[in-house]
Amino acid sequence: MSLHRADSLGGRAAVVGIGATEFSKDSGRSELKLAVEAVRAAIDDAGLSPADVDGMVTFTMDTNPEITVAQAAGIGDLSFFSRVHYGGGAACATVQQAALAVAAGVAEVVVCYRAFNERSGRRFGSGVQQREPSAEGAALGWNLPFGLLTPASWVAMTAQRYLHAHGLTPEAFGQVAVAGRRHAARNPAAYFHGRPITLDDHASSRWIVEPLRLLDCCQETDGGQALVVTSVERARDLPRPPAVVVAAAQGAGRAQEQMTSYYRDDLTGLPEMGVVARQLWRTSGLEPGDIDVGILYDHFTPYVLMQLEEFGFCGRGEAAEFVAADALPLNTHGGQLGEAYLHGMNGIAEAVRQLRGTSVNQTAGAARALVTAGTGVPTSALILGVDG
Repeated sequence: MSLHRADSLGGRAAVVGIGATEFSKDSGRSELKLAVEAVRAAIDDAGLSPADVDGMVTFTMDTNPEITVAQAAGIGDLSFFSRVHYGGGAACATVQQAALAVAAGVAEVVVCYRAFNERSGRRFGSGVQQREPSAEGAALGWNLPFGLLTPASWVAMTAQRYLHAHGLTPEAFGQVAVAGRRHAARNPAAYFHGRPITLDDHASSRWIVEPLRLLDCCQETDGGQALVVTSVERARDLPRPPAVVVAAAQGAGRAQEQMTSYYRDDLTGLPEMGVVARQLWRTSGLEPGDIDVGILYDHFTPYVLMQLEEFGFCGRGEAAEFVAADALPLNTHGGQLGEAYLHGMNGIAEAVRQLRGTSVNQTAGAARALVTAGTGVPTSALILGVDG
């Protein structure tokens, strides 16, 4: 049972620094070096020094331990360190963990980071190759013998059902791809800078697993991204405008599995994101109409549509029209489809830029941003806002 009351975290912490490496297909350096570069850049952006940092948060499936990154980045003693599970679903939860530590007085300055050679090294998109026996593996074992071996194939099952239930064609997914690439084309940091696409381009791209085409699938990226979180009070003395954590939530749905939750009553939505959405609205007191920009996790286009529906921006089956109408500025950095696949951390950085007024695709007067983490798995999300 998810919470039925607002929590008290909102307004007590803020993102005050963002830093990243370049986004590439072959970084030419270790994942540790990528992590340290991003962490140092975020600390510098915050106007702080490594000696100010006393907490670190990252994801599981990370080759960069907190203590190793701290040592290599010149950070001293740590009073808080944490890792969040479930791949990309952890992105926004890293900021939630940092905010909780700051609010509780466990740490004063916490760095959240993610760095990997996900294109030149281990490729998450390659799917299941070798796995030690585990409860998670047992769940996958019901699907692997039938050819569901990769993330694209796992998502294709629910995507096909979504189209069937709402009488749609794969063009619905193309709306998301076109929007993301339009923004990426104007973003010099994006891998697909200068390369927008059309619906015809989407429709002519090769099948990966029907109904998903190549342009429905995010790219794979080498790079690193880091964020710095501290109290709102301390943030006001730092050089950059703070992005205040208005609300933060995690969620796992009933009958939740990792990407293969096929035994639910309905396969056309994302119940785990519904858990998150209810808590964010409850805690913030906001509604969809109060959000100025949406940064929604776009590892696969169908799940962007489902997220919009779970959050109540539109009715079930109506999200493609919502995106086509440009009713909400969406993934203004280009998303993981267009900028980089950093498990959602680069999306949080874009939300911070929007609130600072420094995005290359700036939304006029942006004061509140919704950011989501990976879908199909237990997930998380944030509402960030300007101070005051």
